[in-house]
Amino acid sequence: MTFGKSLAVAALTMMTAAGAQAQEAANPAVIFDLGGKFDRSFNQASYDGAERFTKETGIAYESFELQNDAQREQALRRFAERGHNPVITNGFSYGSAMETVSQEFPDTDFVVIDTVVEQPNVRSVVFNEHEGSYLVGVLAAMASKTGKVGFVGGMDIPLIQKFACGYVQGVKATNPDAEVFQAMTGTTGAAWNDPVRGGELAKSQIDRGADVVYHAAGGTGIGVLQAAADAGVYGIGVDSNQNYLHPGHVLTSMLKRVDVATYQAMMDVHNGAFTAGVQVLGLKEDGVGWALDENNKDLITPEMQKAADEARAKIISGEILVHDYSTDGACPVS
Repeated sequence: MTFGKSLAVAALTMMTAAGAQAQEAANPAVIFDLGGKFDRSFNQASYDGAERFTKETGIAYESFELQNDAQREQALRRFAERGHNPVITNGFSYGSAMETVSQEFPDTDFVVIDTVVEQPNVRSVVFNEHEGSYLVGVLAAMASKTGKVGFVGGMDIPLIQKFACGYVQGVKATNPDAEVFQAMTGTTGAAWNDPVRGGELAKSQIDRGADVVYHAAGGTGIGVLQAAADAGVYGIGVDSNQNYLHPGHVLTSMLKRVDVATYQAMMDVHNGAFTAGVQVLGLKEDGVGWALDENNKDLITPEMQKAADEARAKIISGEILVHDYSTDGACPVS
């Protein structure tokens, strides 16, 4: 074999190896949180993002639906051992497991959504949920005829208090005399998947006069929306666009673009452009917002849309400062 041919073969071998590595790198896995990938809310948003990636690239992904908290670290380690990249987890409760497993597999790209893990191979994606919640609070206050609205959260944690606080601020900025009822479903992971309890909490608020009820409760929120529809009042969905669940009775949905976070992480690895660190997605980045479609277009008046659009612009510009409950564990309004 001549020297030139040797170089050509070596180059071809290197190109083949590089191609194999690239193909191996784009081998995603998603681990959903309690409630399952078809919770029509937080987990399903991540599922939708993964499905979009597969549809566009033809690259399949693996997934796992968590059944209990003890499986978090086990599932993470299993996917990393199998060579999946990136490995994406949904939910703040993955923080400890991600901290441990990411150090064991330094060549794997990891993503954790809703908490921060400071490791060189971990992308932490967090959202300004309070900003999007402020906007749906504006809409709730304008839609309410009783001056009373409600909020049902899932697990009683700072993250969900962050939703509640932003919502109350939006309501009160629009109608200072409005009354906001608040309830949390529980203090364990089961709070994300209890639609019966969600319905009971919503009904209690409706019985007290609430004619708009916003939920941030994952699968539990399905019961909240059902209770609102049954009572002939409005529900507000969360994370995914839930307007379609009860057309005419879901005023809007506060969108939290977990689908974009999941899709982008997979695509970044696929394109060799993955970066670690903290990503904060708010109104400015289109990471949160509210849904307007054929299912609720007749519920949102031009005045309501104008008010929400103006509030959005003022939040982005800094003219309106929405308090982030997670910074100090307090809410300036109630």
